[in-house]
Amino acid sequence: MMRGVTFAAESLVLPGPAGDLEVRLDLPEAGPGRDPAAPVAFAVVCHPHPLYGGTLTNKVVHTLARSFNDAGMPALRFNFRGVGASAGTHDEGRGEVHDALAVVRHGRERWPRAQLWLAGFSFGAAVAVRASSEAQPAGLVAVAPAVDRIDIGAVTPTCPWLVLLGDADDVVVPARMLEWARGLQPQPAVQVMAGAGHYFHGRLPDLRDAVTAFLNQRPGET
Repeated sequence: MMRGVTFAAESLVLPGPAGDLEVRLDLPEAGPGRDPAAPVAFAVVCHPHPLYGGTLTNKVVHTLARSFNDAGMPALRFNFRGVGASAGTHDEGRGEVHDALAVVRHGRERWPRAQLWLAGFSFGAAVAVRASSEAQPAGLVAVAPAVDRIDIGAVTPTCPWLVLLGDADDVVVPARMLEWARGLQPQPAVQVMAGAGHYFHGRLPDLRDAVTAFLNQRPGET
């Protein structure tokens, strides 16, 4: 893991299924064995619920982007339809999956040799899980996935993936999330952070370390 490096960011406007999508691209610093213009992998990161203040600037979403940067991957975080400068209106998770897939397509066009990682927080984590069936990522990171509030159907990702929870989460029920994760085949890696609430207040460095450690175990692995 790398810390203390300088990151670059680009603001983008991409075509989406409901109109323009507002996107922020976070790029890792170039270094030995890494070329941000031709990365081994890139990430698309989905934000929490739009109707409860979720945007691409959410602190957990920003932390996820930085975790991917720590592992040498560019990260695309974006506003779902109807949020910020993104066109359209909220679609209860259905259209938001297509928004995520539009950003995935841009990433694959920009870095055609790179593998895809999907990630998200809360509502965004559930969207990422749903999008994985079509996107077929090399890896997935789901932080406090709100799968008890958003229907994800029978989607079971087969790629390496991490489910990360706080045991003091007061928005999604940790016991339900654990029951869901442990009932999947194949099972994801599950990490429960003691004392962490839904928004990981005061625990963002720990979240970043946990995600980066997982990424470094299998960077871009299929």
